[in-house]
Amino acid sequence: VRLYLFFTYGSRSTYNALELFNTFWLGMRLDASILAYIYSIPVILVFLVWLLNLKFLQKYLYGFFKVYFILFLTVLSVLTFSDLTYFSFFGDHATLMIFGIFDDDTKALMETAFTNYNIPLVIVLAVSFFTFLYIVVFKTLKKKDTFSLAWKLPKQILLFVTIIALTGVLGRGSVGIFPLAKDIPDVSADSFINKLPQTAGYAMLNSYEQYNKSKSGNYDLIKRVGYAGNIEKAFEVYKQTDEIDKINLLNNLVHVTAKNPFIEAQKPNVVVVMVESFGTPILDYQSDSFNILGKLKKHFEQDTLFTNFISSSNGTIVSLEPLLLNITARPGSTSFAQSNYLNTSFFQASAKVYQDAGYETSFIYGGDLSWRNVGNFMSRQGFEYVEGKASIAKALDADIKSISHEWGVFDQYLYKYAQLKLQNAKKPQFIFMLTTNNHPPYTVPTDYKSNSLLISENLKNHISGDMELAKLRFRDYAYALDSLGDFMDNIKSSPLSQKTVVSITADNNTIEGIMKYDDYYTQTKKIPFYIYLPEYLKPKEAIDMTLASSHKDIFPTLYNLTLSDANYTAVGTNLLDKQALHCGFNDEGVLMAKDGGFKDAKALSDEQKKCQEYYKASLAVTEYLIKSQK
Repeated sequence: VRLYLFFTYGSRSTYNALELFNTFWLGMRLDASILAYIYSIPVILVFLVWLLNLKFLQKYLYGFFKVYFILFLTVLSVLTFSDLTYFSFFGDHATLMIFGIFDDDTKALMETAFTNYNIPLVIVLAVSFFTFLYIVVFKTLKKKDTFSLAWKLPKQILLFVTIIALTGVLGRGSVGIFPLAKDIPDVSADSFINKLPQTAGYAMLNSYEQYNKSKSGNYDLIKRVGYAGNIEKAFEVYKQTDEIDKINLLNNLVHVTAKNPFIEAQKPNVVVVMVESFGTPILDYQSDSFNILGKLKKHFEQDTLFTNFISSSNGTIVSLEPLLLNITARPGSTSFAQSNYLNTSFFQASAKVYQDAGYETSFIYGGDLSWRNVGNFMSRQGFEYVEGKASIAKALDADIKSISHEWGVFDQYLYKYAQLKLQNAKKPQFIFMLTTNNHPPYTVPTDYKSNSLLISENLKNHISGDMELAKLRFRDYAYALDSLGDFMDNIKSSPLSQKTVVSITADNNTIEGIMKYDDYYTQTKKIPFYIYLPEYLKPKEAIDMTLASSHKDIFPTLYNLTLSDANYTAVGTNLLDKQALHCGFNDEGVLMAKDGGFKDAKALSDEQKKCQEYYKASLAVTEYLIKSQK
């Protein structure tokens, strides 16, 4: 499997021969470690039978070992193939997000699998593999009537001590302070090469530990980032000053927008769209022959588009919630809606800020509101209306099946519904939309005609995995952007253009799972942050669209563009503030500074070191804010 990953995804990696050797040697040590744990019980059982001279039990061990090894090797194989599937989609070994499959739409997942993969072939290959595995186990563990060592007792003792010691050392994998699985070292400056040694068993175990800890509430992020017992210091780093309110630390997160008579005279509608999987690195290949941006292209060229913007997380729900709650995404945590925070009404939620300013607030999701408990959770976060695909179909008087794919309504109908709400509104609207297209199994309406999507040699060289599946992804991606472009066309060509602000972002860049990047950390997590502003709201000074930023900065920026004299609490930064430190954070430890992306703990420049320290402080501050409401 490691060789397969190397040849499939590693063509653009940079390494030398020694690094490659160290990569596979480290991988073999990790494989040996997990196998040693599996073998430890049989070794101890054989040792006890010998030590206590229980020869009558010897014949029963064969049957037990057959069941034992078949069970554990089957589990290990399933974990390995699951991890391989995850890697093919996300470009990384399993994280706690893999356990989200238990919380997702099972029917949609099954339909996705049957659409994107040759399931009958997969079943045949799986049956063949496990048949081979079981034959090997049964052939190896042939029962023998007698078995004894001809050696004298000292040699026998030496043999068992050696075997037990070797199993222990292999299981630990290291003679250092930490077991190998707990402290896997980097072997290269190349991010992909560093991922290769990890073995599926440990990746899954680590993911489960994180998932279980987060679900149980036993999660101490403040301690994890080094601010246990010193939370004031975290606020000082976050504020970039030692002059903070130490009596009420949360006051340090409170801000007030400037008084604006134009906004007071006409409060604009505010629409925020989170587009499924809208990563921007693929837009580097935009051309007449590969017109993937489609109808959205002119809008991106005409309006404000931040180009060094990254997602706060790699999954939908774990990007969505921090964005709407004005906080930094927390690494190794599950979603609030699937934890003991489900019924918590967070006072700093963005919808509440607009609600307090006199807005009617709506959360519109193209799918089912039962997904990840999103409906229940959002109804407690200041949204007066929480609407899913059933509400959309009813409002449009449409047959829900005819306008839907596996995960929800086609994007065009989501936008059509939002436009109707805006046109019929009696008071200023705050609308947040979450789309469902651009998602496996990449289904688009049958009447959709995309622009040319010819894949150039350059793009082909940057794609890993199945090319036909990549083409399906690109077509669904193009449909999603064309639908969004249509929505923007309709807004701008109507009276809404003079009283509506539209912001566009994405949940993540999941297309990274099939892409090879020339500059991994700078490119891999990039998504858009776009803003359309009516003329009367445009700032007098030019906006620096190259600032490093992420989801945490969206609402602090929008508040300052759309609200007058309004209080808000947020961990993020107003991107119009030229005095602030601007950095982008992804909870997988990919950070963005003004001089490029980098891995947490691997900062090189002074600017990156500042962002690295700022990231940890922001996480501690976020956790303090969350726990204050528990």
